[in-house]
This record gives sequence, C-alpha cells and structure tokens, in this order.
Amino acid sequence: DYVSKHLNSYFDPKTGQDEDLFCGIQYHEGIVLHFEDTDQDLFLTHGHQADWWNYLFWRWSRFMVRILWKPLNVMGIADPTSPAKNYKELIKVERRTKKWIAENDNLITIAGHTHRPRFPEPSDIAFFNDGSCVHPRSITGIEIENGALSLIKWQIATTDDGTLRIVRVLLEGPQNIADYKTE
Repeated sequence: DYVSKHLNSYFDPKTGQDEDLFCGIQYHEGIVLHFEDTDQDLFLTHGHQADWWNYLFWRWSRFMVRILWKPLNVMGIADPTSPAKNYKELIKVERRTKKWIAENDNLITIAGHTHRPRFPEPSDIAFFNDGSCVHPRSITGIEIENGALSLIKWQIATTDDGTLRIVRVLLEGPQNIADYKTE
C-alpha cells in the first residue's frame, strides 16, 4: 500500500538509516468516536467517498493529477475535477454527504476534502468540514473538547514588536455535541 511504502519512515541523520515513523499504525478511511456522556457517535472521514471521481477512479485521477494537471496548473489552468477548485463539484460533494448523513440518522460527520470550512447550526444537518491545511499562512480544523465542537484557525500573526507567532483563532462554536440531535 502507498502509505506504508512511501510515508512510513524518515531518514535519521544520526543513525544514517531510515527509521520507522509510525511504528505499526493502521490507516482507515474513517473512524467513529463515541461520546459516552450523550451516547452519540461522531464519524470522522476525509470526505472523498462522496466524490465519485476521486473515490471510484482514484488511480486514473492520481495519474491525471501527476501527469496532466500539474503542468496545466503551472500554466494557470485549474483541475476541474477537484471540489476544492470547482464550485459546482464542491456543491455536489456536499449534497451527497448531507444526503448520506440524513439517511444515517443525522450522524454527526466531520470531513474535509472540499477545503471549505462548515460549522452547522444544531437544527441543521450535522455536517462539519474542517477546512484546509494547505494554505501557506493558516490551517483550519475542528476541535473536540469537553463535549463541544469548535471551528478554529491557526495562523501566522505579528506581535507589536514585529515578531511572528502562531495564534489560534476561534471561528465558530464552541457548540455542545448534545445540541446536535441524532436519531
């Protein structure tokens, strides 16, 4: 598998050898966290499962990105298959995801893939998107702490003396997990 072959070790300059990075970790397409206080489940996944091009045709998609879209991107042509760069595709992926959530008892779902942060109201379908970790000056994410969810951003900021530092910015929440009704 690609991850274990290419992303499972690092070169240690002290020993002069490749060393295990994750020591036997198992990779899954998604995980379910169970919040015991309210007996609710939270489903965490990348989100590509709702994107037929990237899920069903991933080998072809990977080939296209590496061979075709990379040079075209250098010339300023965006990849039309990427939901992060194609608004119509983004809407389709989000619609499929929301439909799946509704069909699965409004299972609280945290995904990424489209790179568009989402933090629903408790009365809405429980679809959260953690946003993006590929921006040059910030990353967004969903924090789960003390039974509550928050949408946060870590970004580079400048202090009064001109020093750069990383700061946490609360974008949405915190909202109690119990506020999201699941059946």
